Amino acid sequence: MLDNLGNLQRTHSCGALRKEDVGKNVTLMGWVARRRDFGELTFVDLRDRDGVTQVVFNAENFPEAHTKAKDVRGQYVIAVVGEVVLRDESAHNPKLATGEVEVQTRELYIFNDARTLPFQLDASPDALASEDLRLKYRYLDLRRPQLQSNLKLRHRVVVEIRRYMDEQGFLEIETPNLIKSTPEGARDYIVPARIQPGKFFALPQSPQLFKQICMIAGLDKYFQIARCFRDEDLRADRQPEFSQLDVELSFATSEQVYALIEGLFVRVFRLIGGDLPVPFPRLSYAEVMLRYGSDKPDLRIQGMELRDLSPALEGTTFAPYASALATGGQVKGIVIGGGAGLSRKTLDELQEFVKRYGASALSSIRLGDEVSSSLLKALGAEAVSTMAQTAGAEKGDAVLIVAGKPKTVTASLGALRNEVARRLKRIPDGVFAPLWVTEFPMFEYHEDDGRYYAMHHPFTSPVDEDVLLFERAVNSGESDLLGRIRAKAYDAVINGVEVAGGSIRIHRRDVQDIVFKALGMSKETARERFGFFLEALSYGTPPHGGIASGIERLMMVLVPTDNIRDVMAFPKTASAADLMIDAPGEVDPKQLEELHLRVVKDE
Repeated sequence: MLDNLGNLQRTHSCGALRKEDVGKNVTLMGWVARRRDFGELTFVDLRDRDGVTQVVFNAENFPEAHTKAKDVRGQYVIAVVGEVVLRDESAHNPKLATGEVEVQTRELYIFNDARTLPFQLDASPDALASEDLRLKYRYLDLRRPQLQSNLKLRHRVVVEIRRYMDEQGFLEIETPNLIKSTPEGARDYIVPARIQPGKFFALPQSPQLFKQICMIAGLDKYFQIARCFRDEDLRADRQPEFSQLDVELSFATSEQVYALIEGLFVRVFRLIGGDLPVPFPRLSYAEVMLRYGSDKPDLRIQGMELRDLSPALEGTTFAPYASALATGGQVKGIVIGGGAGLSRKTLDELQEFVKRYGASALSSIRLGDEVSSSLLKALGAEAVSTMAQTAGAEKGDAVLIVAGKPKTVTASLGALRNEVARRLKRIPDGVFAPLWVTEFPMFEYHEDDGRYYAMHHPFTSPVDEDVLLFERAVNSGESDLLGRIRAKAYDAVINGVEVAGGSIRIHRRDVQDIVFKALGMSKETARERFGFFLEALSYGTPPHGGIASGIERLMMVLVPTDNIRDVMAFPKTASAADLMIDAPGEVDPKQLEELHLRVVKDE
């Protein structure tokens, strides 16, 4: 028979007791993590979110509690009342904060039993059950100490953010979660409006326009821990719903935003004993792409920067390289210090790796006692040697080479740089390498539909030096010039993770009109989608700027982990499904009827 809680109250958490508490009468409550039966003595590890305490049931001293403890199993919910005693020195457990003491139990209360778990909670990281199984039983997976530790740290981070932003004079202002769809960027989650048939709300991808309207309203300094929703393909660092620190301030320069966020991140990283060097180094988008092939380079990785090998290939007749160079493509490589010993198997695996990024092949030069290269037969020893020299490789090194369109080459080598560093264990632990990436292109060209899109969003201001070029590109129809326009946009990157991104915004109606025109948006379409915002810009809008920092992305660096699901309480799968509650699911036909909707199934 199970016991009732009644008026029983716990006095301490299961992680609180220390040697100084010896002699105290205590009441602990929690889950049975483990039970060990030694006849006259029964030991139970009692756990809650704060830790574990060993409790002892002694048949000689308290036979009733000892007999009752025989019925206890793993994950039962219990309470114990007893005295804190010192463990024998030989029985100390240095792995537990409570490891010098235990509780001699007088009374045992069993509040609930538990079925056999579908997986072990104390399995090693390499032996965990499948992620899908753990997501189905997320309430059990969340009992694991590592996940609880992650969520406790997340709480501390959010508290510290709010404390810091308040100290800096910011107001926390909530913005709506039911807004208008503005299809520029990721896909919206759409919500039908029941009382206005045929019309729809959208869930916010970010509070972008509302925070700018806060500046127009004269609120001066805004922030929010905002919930955001994006219906896009998922990756290890992406979820359909997430939280971000959203910030906007009036009369802001980029320098003010940099200083604000650097100060915040210094405070946050101190929570884990991390030391961030300030000010963060800065590199333009053009420079990071040229050197690292990525707009979020991991600066913990030393060397392995991209090298242009085209000077060594002038006049080459090797078809893959000749074709790439003749059509505006590139031949580039990275040097792996001490990489001459890379095995054929490893090189084959790396070749398959770069193919994920569109590369057709990965060539290599290994400078051991003899030069070994997949290019010797096609290019000859002299040309191969010249390529190695152009790359800056020395004896004992390896050069890994990709040819093709510029985007393919940079994406492949940028990802390869990280992969090789990971495989060769050249990424130091406990080091944080921050960076500001600045002057992003304002627009990027999409070949699939032959048009330009805003790289960040269409409310980002061009750099002052490029305004005239921008106006010329739009008004004269020279759309090719749009790719040269730089934006007052910036990303904060730490350890290869984009942890924040923002910009100085457009505060003039005429400039905003030009941006919409550059994006191929007619005046009627701009008015339909953004009329409320364009009108607001006409009533005295101050210069302003801001930034947003993804809480989950930040947590991934702090923990650290490569999987965003490790820092969220209730994440979705890669197919945007919640396995625990079996969502998304079908709805009652009556609900669809009320919403004037019907489901059309594929035949």
